[in-house]
Amino acid sequence: MPALSSPVCNFNWPAPDFALTGVDGKTYTLQNSRGENGLLVMFICNHCPYVKAIIERLCEDCQELQSYGINSIAIMSNDIKSYPEDSFENMSRWAQELDFPFPYVIDTTQEIAKKYNAVCTPDFFGFNHQLKLQYRGRLDPYGINNAPENRQRELFDAMASIAQSGKGPESQTPSIGCSIKWA
Repeated sequence: MPALSSPVCNFNWPAPDFALTGVDGKTYTLQNSRGENGLLVMFICNHCPYVKAIIERLCEDCQELQSYGINSIAIMSNDIKSYPEDSFENMSRWAQELDFPFPYVIDTTQEIAKKYNAVCTPDFFGFNHQLKLQYRGRLDPYGINNAPENRQRELFDAMASIAQSGKGPESQTPSIGCSIKWA
């Protein structure tokens, strides 16, 4: 499947609200998901080779961002009828296997993906403490390749900066991944 790139960051765009069910059975909203210094909203799924390639690095970065007051939430918006690997049961299994340090929620109507203008998996939206967009870039420059131990951490560095200053980097490289699978 062809790779898509996310659009460039629309600085200060306000985060759309949501109320979505997590694999833990809880309902997550914009307000109860945010951290003191911001929120990373991620569109991911189980079957995408781009997500599979980065998921362990992503979990590591999200875990560490908590110490900066940045919370994260992962939203799965794909059509599960066409992509059963992305089913709620498989989401739950994957989140447990990898011990996700963030809620993994399902967007069954795809309404939230549309509100966020999400285009691919993974697609990252980094918001500051005012829930204004400051980052719409990639995790790191390695994509589906293995990363070295001393890897560059573009998303982590951007979110750490957002936690401290409220502002994201002016230069950002779009994320690349599989398209959202629309119903």
